[in-house]
Amino acid sequence: MSIARAEVVSAVERRERRGSVSHIGSFPTGEFGIHQILAAASPGDAITNAALDYRDVLRKVGPSEVFARHIAPSSAGEVRPLSEFAASGSRGLLVYHASIGEPTVSAFLLSRPEPIVLVYHNITPAKYFQGIDDTFAELLVLGRLELESLRHRVVLAVAASHFNAAELEAIGYEDVRVIPPVVNPFRLVRTEPDPEMLNLLDREFQEPILLFVGQLLPHKRPDLLVKAMHVATTYFGTQAVLLLVGQNRFARYADALSAQVRELNLPRVHVVGSIDDARLAAMFRRAIAFVTVSEHEGFCVPLVESLAFDVPVVARACAAIPETVGDAGLLLPAWAGAELVAGAIDRIVSDADLRRELIVRGRRRLRELTEVDASVAMLEAIGEIV
Repeated sequence: MSIARAEVVSAVERRERRGSVSHIGSFPTGEFGIHQILAAASPGDAITNAALDYRDVLRKVGPSEVFARHIAPSSAGEVRPLSEFAASGSRGLLVYHASIGEPTVSAFLLSRPEPIVLVYHNITPAKYFQGIDDTFAELLVLGRLELESLRHRVVLAVAASHFNAAELEAIGYEDVRVIPPVVNPFRLVRTEPDPEMLNLLDREFQEPILLFVGQLLPHKRPDLLVKAMHVATTYFGTQAVLLLVGQNRFARYADALSAQVRELNLPRVHVVGSIDDARLAAMFRRAIAFVTVSEHEGFCVPLVESLAFDVPVVARACAAIPETVGDAGLLLPAWAGAELVAGAIDRIVSDADLRRELIVRGRRRLRELTEVDASVAMLEAIGEIV
């Protein structure tokens, strides 16, 4: 069991002893189960990790499995194929994690008699992927249509943020419960940093390191970050390194991003791609700030992980980012372009007093975000409707 799951289960046990998980005793017994449904499951995926954490807590009160339509080979031991659900003879409650369209999953949910709990992680607007991957864009459109078609079957809607809740309410959902996603912000802090990466960073980069972590996707706008770095170095004389860390999901977009870096002659900007936790922990330990200009986030876990490392945040106030960061970041207007972002980058690099102030605020915000165990809150919410 991971540290995160051990802490969640321990929290449930503490609440059981105090009697604060008041609905545990009211769950049906026998073959009644609370099972989770995903479109896809893979290791390291935030939704998959959240489902597994929820499963560990749900098993405290009865049978609970995670089923998915698409399963990465390395997740096969933890997640079961959706096709096995009917043969399992399960009954009870279904918890559906929505983040993209998947016709097979939607048809399965509509065919089942069990009530549905919807956990909405957000669906990225399709406009960002049109012309890059039209099939993927169509699945995003389909995902929002599926939310509407499932509405009459949903007995409880849960959103990862108030921003997400507003999207559900806009299509007719009522009484949406806001429960932040399962996040262990100290997971990477407790990870032993890769010594070779630490040595490499110390040897190769004398300038302050700025870090972006997230999938290299159009709505996260790494291209705007690259342009801002060009402005910062050319017109502000900023001396800093930018590391863009994250999965290259679409080769065409990642290649265009690398070409942009070359064309602007930015030797201090590096498209790193996907790395393991040990190397990422090393980068967080050497970074002086986390920067993102993402336009659409349902929560944005890397922001919280940055606070855990005492790494100040620079971001645009888009989507759920202001809700997640609170006053712990240097937030720019949602409309901020490369020039304004460049000015913020120059300031965070040069102003040590500002960085210290943001670190203090970040520690306070982190305490606020970790006051509630998300898995326990989910268990209590489900207990109210069972």
